[in-house]
Amino acid sequence: MKALYTIILFSCFTLAGCSDTTKTLKVKPNKALHDLFDRYYQERLKLFPLEATSIGDPRYNNLLPNDESAEVLSEEHNFFTKYLTESKGFKPEELTLEDKISFLIFQDILKTALDGEQYHYEMMPFNQMSSLPLSMGQMGSGKGSQPFENVKDYENWLQRIDAFAVWTDSAIANCRKGMKAGIVMPKKLVLKMIPQMESLTHNDTATLIFYGPLKQFPASFSANDKKRLTQLYVTAITEKLIPSYKKLAVFFSGDYLLASRSTDGINALPNGKAMYNYAIYVSTTCHKTPDEIYQNGLSEVARITTEMEKVKEKIGFKGTLKELFAFMQTDKQFMPFKTEKEVIESNKAIQNKITPHLKTLFSVVPKTPFEIRAVEAFRASAASPSYQQGSADGSRPGIYYIPIVDPTKINVTSCTNESTFLHEAIPGHHYQISLSQEDTTLPTFRRFSEYSAFEEGWALYSESLGEQLGCYTDPYQRMGAYGDEVLRAIRLVVDVGIHTGKMTREEAIAYMMEHEAITQENAVAEIERYMAWPGQALAYKTGELKIKELRDKYMNQLGPKFSLRDFHDALLKGSAMPLSVLDLYMDAWAKASAGT
Repeated sequence: MKALYTIILFSCFTLAGCSDTTKTLKVKPNKALHDLFDRYYQERLKLFPLEATSIGDPRYNNLLPNDESAEVLSEEHNFFTKYLTESKGFKPEELTLEDKISFLIFQDILKTALDGEQYHYEMMPFNQMSSLPLSMGQMGSGKGSQPFENVKDYENWLQRIDAFAVWTDSAIANCRKGMKAGIVMPKKLVLKMIPQMESLTHNDTATLIFYGPLKQFPASFSANDKKRLTQLYVTAITEKLIPSYKKLAVFFSGDYLLASRSTDGINALPNGKAMYNYAIYVSTTCHKTPDEIYQNGLSEVARITTEMEKVKEKIGFKGTLKELFAFMQTDKQFMPFKTEKEVIESNKAIQNKITPHLKTLFSVVPKTPFEIRAVEAFRASAASPSYQQGSADGSRPGIYYIPIVDPTKINVTSCTNESTFLHEAIPGHHYQISLSQEDTTLPTFRRFSEYSAFEEGWALYSESLGEQLGCYTDPYQRMGAYGDEVLRAIRLVVDVGIHTGKMTREEAIAYMMEHEAITQENAVAEIERYMAWPGQALAYKTGELKIKELRDKYMNQLGPKFSLRDFHDALLKGSAMPLSVLDLYMDAWAKASAGT
């Protein structure tokens, strides 16, 4: 059945179905279209070299284009426009199903990029969650995506340091344009960005992250190479990197802080309503209104709360649900760790627990290695548990990062619970991203495309597989899983609330604390994350609900022919895609599974 499914779906399916296998097997992929895909992606990697580095393509590891300059912004515009124009020469109805899916994804990427230009995001190139200065810290540590395996690798990074100094000046100049145009970050977020920049301005060789590569020279390096590179790195760090971060720290704590806004939502910006609608589409790939999303959030919060009440009764807790939340956040039994190593080991134990069960839900397993690490100290205070993809060739592992500021405050029912591992690591992001990257039968641009609604939807859906993977036997872990799920439902409410003006930051924090077991400190970090990334928080529940909708639909349609494992394999086989395209793709799978 598996082999038949693969042949039917990816070789012969036409838009009209696959009732005549003999005829449809003769249909071949459109070579001209695939040539277009290849040209696009190869040109894209040079234009966006950090993407190339992240997937393990070393060709442009020395490049760091000044994407804050008018010249590069114009180059990006021309790039997307050229390929969108060329793509219009193809007729979707004349393509095989698989080519049509690729074509629709391709056009969506191009149109979305061009649509976003009108909002001038280059005027707000920083936030406390993600920005090039933070990425530079990760890459320059010697433990991130930037390789440091040979002399050329070390010289590549020196070139990127040179480029970063130029980028910094352009970014500040664009921020000043934003200050004049009223396109600025909320003051509450700027206050979080200042210490991040300040933490990278000292020159302590023992602790400054940029000295990391000098402490881990490969054994093959000669003494002369080590001496020469050490001198070059010390000069680059002290004369270029540190001055750049000082410049940013001074700018953020001075002029920019004074100009930053007291409002919380993107709606307060010029054209803010349209900006938010655009952000909703980018994150959900759906044309839902803010109010539709808000109402979905309220409904999901109510449903999950009912489930949590049932677990509370099973535990035998006599107080209210809110009192149970407080108990889970403060009782010492839920904070058993004393060292960073213990936190890491507890997550390795979760991995060992689920491994024997994975084969019942998946027939495919990533080849990409997997590791668990603590978040680097310079960004740990503002970080959440997260996944960093490995390289497609497996030379760099996928990494599950856990923020550990104080191990004694890590709570096993929230920050490092079983559901978080299932989401961020296995079978969540590690399976989905790695399997996409490894699948050389797909057009290359699809292997590395990112769609939050699909990726985060899959990761949240993965949490619901916990019982089948041997997890949630402890009712507090089950409650933690519901806590993670209700967080994603709460996000629908508070993200829309903040960015349409229904809620202030403080009201959103209060709503979150009312409906889940979360400390005020963590609630503040969550809400400020949504302030920094309008719409991003909507992807999780939107995508998860879509996947569950499709699963239930095909269970009813296929009856005994439905295989949950095949359903999962098909989802992961297709790579990330807009949810509207996912319908087309999975309906074809269902037809093939039914034998129609």
